[in-house]
Amino acid sequence: MHEEQLTDQTNQEILIDLMEKYGDIVFRIAFTYVKEKHLAEDLAQEIFIKCYQSLNTFQNRSSYSTWLYRITVNYCKDYVKSNYFRNLIPQPFIKPKYEQVEDSVVSQILKNEENALLFHKVLKLTVKLREVIIFYYYEGLSIDEISNILKVKPNTVKTRLYRARKNLKSHIEGGMIFEE
Repeated sequence: MHEEQLTDQTNQEILIDLMEKYGDIVFRIAFTYVKEKHLAEDLAQEIFIKCYQSLNTFQNRSSYSTWLYRITVNYCKDYVKSNYFRNLIPQPFIKPKYEQVEDSVVSQILKNEENALLFHKVLKLTVKLREVIIFYYYEGLSIDEISNILKVKPNTVKTRLYRARKNLKSHIEGGMIFEE
């Protein structure tokens, strides 16, 4: 019994650490799938509950971050496929990840607007293209790390990045491709 209490306490400490380190990215990943702030917040909470329930099965084959990203992506994909989600109409919410320190308030406002506009364009991409952009540019993950999280080949990640960049460039220049 005492050993079980220690395990629960250790798992709670691990969960708190994971929530502090990765709470924002779990929210952002969820948001890229559902495009609605409140839904993404709910999904993030559910993902951390699932994470807590699965901590005893974590086998150290990957890092906690990779494991958590994989849980997040799989949970979000399942949620988006659900009938409940298909009947919802998402409300857009855009919040840039980073706030840059600038010399003037005006330049800060312009930079935030540019980031928000770009992120809005990223959200218009298909999920497969959107998720690689988020992981690669916003989270700074490598091709191999993204490949591992999404369970696809590295060349598939490279192809999706190429298509996403092409779509974004075309959309920014005035054309709207956004292919599946």
